[in-house]
Amino acid sequence: MHLATALELAAHRYPAAPALITPGASFSYAQWNRRVNSVARALLQAGLQPGERIAICTANIEAAATTYFAAHKAGLACVLLNARWKEQELLPAMEEAAVKAILFDQTTKTEVAAALRLSDRAIVPIEAGASHRKGREVENGLIFEEMAARPTEAVPPVPRDDGAEATVLYTSGTTGSPKGVARSCRSDYYAAMALILEQRWERFERFLLVMPLFHTMGLHTLISMVLLNGTAFLLPRVDPEACLHLVAAGGITALYLVPTIFHDLVAAAAAASREPLPVRKLAFAGAPMSPRLMAGCRELFQPEVFVNQYGCTEMLAITVNSRLELNPHSVGRPALHSRIRIASPAQGGQGEAAEGETGEILVDASLPQSFLGYLNNPAATGRAVREGWYHTGDLGYFDDRGELCLAGRVDDMIISGGENIYPGEVERILLAHPQVKEAAVIGIPHPRLGQAVAAFIVPGTPAPTPGELERHCRESPQLARYKRPCCFFFIPSLPKSAAGKVLYKLLREEARQRANGLPASSTT
Repeated sequence: MHLATALELAAHRYPAAPALITPGASFSYAQWNRRVNSVARALLQAGLQPGERIAICTANIEAAATTYFAAHKAGLACVLLNARWKEQELLPAMEEAAVKAILFDQTTKTEVAAALRLSDRAIVPIEAGASHRKGREVENGLIFEEMAARPTEAVPPVPRDDGAEATVLYTSGTTGSPKGVARSCRSDYYAAMALILEQRWERFERFLLVMPLFHTMGLHTLISMVLLNGTAFLLPRVDPEACLHLVAAGGITALYLVPTIFHDLVAAAAAASREPLPVRKLAFAGAPMSPRLMAGCRELFQPEVFVNQYGCTEMLAITVNSRLELNPHSVGRPALHSRIRIASPAQGGQGEAAEGETGEILVDASLPQSFLGYLNNPAATGRAVREGWYHTGDLGYFDDRGELCLAGRVDDMIISGGENIYPGEVERILLAHPQVKEAAVIGIPHPRLGQAVAAFIVPGTPAPTPGELERHCRESPQLARYKRPCCFFFIPSLPKSAAGKVLYKLLREEARQRANGLPASSTT
């Protein structure tokens, strides 16, 4: 199904049902669909052509959700950019995707404006949240609210091919450089249907939508909501107290979050001595959840359904564990529209792994929720999808129940708060400091984020201080805040193999040994 059609059908079924609720406004399905039509028509009148791409780089606001569906109605592909990126992270993605327009808001306008100044392309800026035209950081372009408030007219008919590129989400992947994951309306529809079934979502479900829309979890929650005529309570940022208030006041029935956010909600509720806030359905993905946090979630939310989902941007729902009380360490069995196998390292990755044998997790790429490929990167697509199987880069094994258990990553990716961080991108920034000879970055355990970034530094002369390195990372236009190291370990040399490759495993062991008491040369 085409996503533009999905919204039209939702507005046809239950026009008065609440669709979007924000801190300052609410929209029924009929009202929202009219705004989507107005924005779609305005995009076409601004000169965008079906088949071209528009970028969205905002917090979770109504303008983002509206523009996403408006793009589909106008026949445009929508490129969702990380709202935490800086200008030199945004620019390559904008250039690669050849976007013709970009929606930004007050939280991202400085970085987007800087990226637009650096770009040689003619990109139409669209500002959300602007109250007037004077004094704007981006003087030319469109104002979203003016577009949405135009008289509603029918959108000129454009072809609707649900198998064509419709959405591009950026992920760091295993190479360290962001890759655009191209998906179709068809693949996103099937992915959303898998979420609906596996998480037991129902008609009129009420979602707290705090996961970013540039993240697959946030986006597919929004799509699922439309298919169910549900309601999304949008929050522009994660504020635990605001989230808990909405859970109580808004009658939230479903939470689909990374463990980091669940951690913050449980901690905030405990600090405020809150009574339990029943939420019928909980689901988490993006990182493991500790048994202690699971218990805290059960105590606070008293869920009827509690699900752990394992997936990725390319394939979305790969496996699901809906019986956490029986096997809390597993990520379960294949989800709807998913087939998996584990490549046996003993057979060079060609054969099937035996029960209990750890190998790379492969997913059938022929099934309908699979991505189309990496944007403008056939080589990366070819490396990821071989002989019809998508190589996740994750290690896992089947336990004696036949359920999948994760065992780390083939590479050394750091997952912090549900965000992928590749060591090389942080190391490159550190090595740009004149007093750093060598640098290696690893992930260390963190009680809230799952992992945090730690850097091993071989200092030059004179040696840099931790404060100087912190400032260097903070001032870099290429390093988002969540990628910055939380601590620095100074060592005389990096452990390396005979081939000269850094032995990250030994660095992780060194970090574990130091964790009992950080030396004076470290900072947190």
